[in-house]
Amino acid sequence: MSPAILPYPKPHNVPQVDDYFGTAVPDPYRWLEELDSAETKAWVEAENLVTASYFEQLPDRSTLLQRMEQLTDYERFSAPSRYGTRYVYAHNSGLQNQAVVYWTEGLEGQPQVLIDPNTLAADGTVALGGLSVSEDGTLAALALSEAGSDWKRILVRDVATGKDLPDEIRWTKFGSPAWRLDGSGFYYAGYDAPPDGDPLKAVNHFPKIYFHKLGTPQSADAMVFERADDPEIFLHVSVTDDGRYLVISQHKGTSPNNSLALLDLDSPAAGVQQLIADADAAYSPIGNDGTRFWLYTTLDAPNGKVIAVDLAQPAREHWTIVVPESSSNLNGASLVRRTLILDYLTDAQSQVELYSEDGTHRGTEPLPGIGSVGGFGGRRDDAETFYTFTNFTTPGAIFRLDMETLESVVYRAPKLLFDPATYITEQAFVTSKDGTQVPLFLTYKRNLERDGNNPTLLYAYGGFNVSLTPAFSPVTIAWLERGGIYAQASLRGGGEYGEAWHAAGTRLQKQNVFDDFIACAEWLVAQRYTSSAKLAIQGGSNGGLLVGAMLTQRPELFGAANAAVGVMDMLRFDKFTVGWGWKQDYGSPSEDEAEFHAIHAYSPLHNLHAGTKYPATLITTADHDDRVYPAHSFKFAAAMQAAQAGAAPVLIRIETRAGHGAGMPVRKRLELSADTFAFFLHELGAAAD
Repeated sequence: MSPAILPYPKPHNVPQVDDYFGTAVPDPYRWLEELDSAETKAWVEAENLVTASYFEQLPDRSTLLQRMEQLTDYERFSAPSRYGTRYVYAHNSGLQNQAVVYWTEGLEGQPQVLIDPNTLAADGTVALGGLSVSEDGTLAALALSEAGSDWKRILVRDVATGKDLPDEIRWTKFGSPAWRLDGSGFYYAGYDAPPDGDPLKAVNHFPKIYFHKLGTPQSADAMVFERADDPEIFLHVSVTDDGRYLVISQHKGTSPNNSLALLDLDSPAAGVQQLIADADAAYSPIGNDGTRFWLYTTLDAPNGKVIAVDLAQPAREHWTIVVPESSSNLNGASLVRRTLILDYLTDAQSQVELYSEDGTHRGTEPLPGIGSVGGFGGRRDDAETFYTFTNFTTPGAIFRLDMETLESVVYRAPKLLFDPATYITEQAFVTSKDGTQVPLFLTYKRNLERDGNNPTLLYAYGGFNVSLTPAFSPVTIAWLERGGIYAQASLRGGGEYGEAWHAAGTRLQKQNVFDDFIACAEWLVAQRYTSSAKLAIQGGSNGGLLVGAMLTQRPELFGAANAAVGVMDMLRFDKFTVGWGWKQDYGSPSEDEAEFHAIHAYSPLHNLHAGTKYPATLITTADHDDRVYPAHSFKFAAAMQAAQAGAAPVLIRIETRAGHGAGMPVRKRLELSADTFAFFLHELGAAAD
């Protein structure tokens, strides 16, 4: 479809020029940062009309949506968690917009509804953004999110009656409330209320830890802790299983490194004490026995290890190593029935090892195959734990692990609506520009021919220590059924190989991420899985930045692209909401000259050039995204449409009453996926006849 058929809006330019260390940088679409202005709203409406007219003529759209609905229409459960004698879990019957949370008396008791978010809004756009249940299972703190916003409103519900107490907490964002053991109230991280009329854009600084006593107004909540010395600190709070200690984790932006503070709740007058004052590594409590704490840390161990710290002798010279660093990345740790359950990533696949509290190896937990696990929650004295297993063709199955016998049994498993034996998953290792070996998973039909003609979707993220591991998605099955290949790359910047792997894709080394992705794309073409004309790429958030960088660095390498909720204006990412926190990964474009030049060299918005033939591009965002401000996508779309010299379309799809992705109703998710895959198939020449 040629640009002549697509009547893109003609946004005006403004003479905005910023100076960065002597470099003049124009920003002609700065006005699109004002989301509520009449001219921005008019531009959004015009762009959505263009995009809607494009999708209306795609025959695959409706058939894909129908098949995705069928594949998604299966029962899904979360692993249950025990509180007192009650168990709590989430359940979706299939196509419900939001999962319903249930509780049972005992593991096999009759399910009772704790909260059904589907009843909170007719369009399914109010979601449960967090849930904390008191130790005895009688009360639940419900964090509700509206229209996809990161802002949460906390209500307190009586579990047995389903009635809400008068308590209400506003202006919280990240983390979950932490109950006192006696259920008298909970601790939470809160922000000052944003300026009137500006909750989705205003910068969020200086979170504080408060204690909310049940039955009192929020205005009476006592502030327990703050870091007035640094506005860019995130705070997360938890209470130890024995109820003795409040644990406050403090980390600078999105850095994995943190400091730890403790408040002895038996002696609160002593005040908060810094256990680990220097954020020189990651420190995460696993469990405790009185004053003895087991901690996960990356101190002198980029792949992670387990140490023991006794509050009676907290100095570092008294710390002991319980489980030393492995060649695999320690991805998660818990302490159940006095057993350390350690979830490692070995080449981006899960491997679970069990150790006694003194570090003696108890065994390896057998898994059904190549895949990813999650869960293993519980307390130090619990007799059981639950975990999930999934991979690209296996929906999440839940297992119960008996901590006495160490035997696992299937607790719940979805009924499949397709034959997983039809597909095969393999893992390759691709050599990047500097010789680094990059893991690449590929899933496709067993009878696939490597003739260079297969529509292929390459997905990646590459940032913030996030690990991409095998996971099931019903919409991906719809892509595979159409003869597509799904390829997932584990790039530097992620956490697949520990902190060294993460650091190698940050700040001045960010180009490594893009080089890794380019190498994977070139490998897929060279090995004749696909060709450039048949290769689509996709990424969201930091992965949207990745796609934007690929469009500007190697536009000829791809046939189609979807940049979802991406960080596109890398010179202004720290100006909105919590964007300042990303400087730990990206660097600071306004405070460090070397980092400015590195960022400016790849910033998607600033590397679009008129006269370039860009591949077919679908930019997706949402009007309530207060994580990655929608103006990133707005400005990039306007600039790319103006620069496009080829015949391929450049579209932007702007979802309404939705945010960064969390809590989006199932229907909206499926419509977005159907639109995206129909776009890919059409532009790659693989649409149905």
